[in-house]
Amino acid sequence: MGIKTYKPYTPSRRFMANLDSNDITSKPTVRSLLKRISPKAGRNNRGRITSRHREAGAKKLYRIIDFKRNKFGI
Repeated sequence: MGIKTYKPYTPSRRFMANLDSNDITSKPTVRSLLKRISPKAGRNNRGRITSRHREAGAKKLYRIIDFKRNKFGI
């Protein structure tokens, strides 16, 4: 397994390392099994923001998994 290291442009990045997933799988991700999660941002039934400081942030994806194993192609 490869280890990905980062350039130390901040003090916390100096010792940061992650595992590289290229050795685990060679197949690309199946995009048809990924759905986008839309951010809610803390709005109530009137559409007003009730909990502050909840911006959208980075885009998130949800992977569809068939736990009952009764569908084909998932």
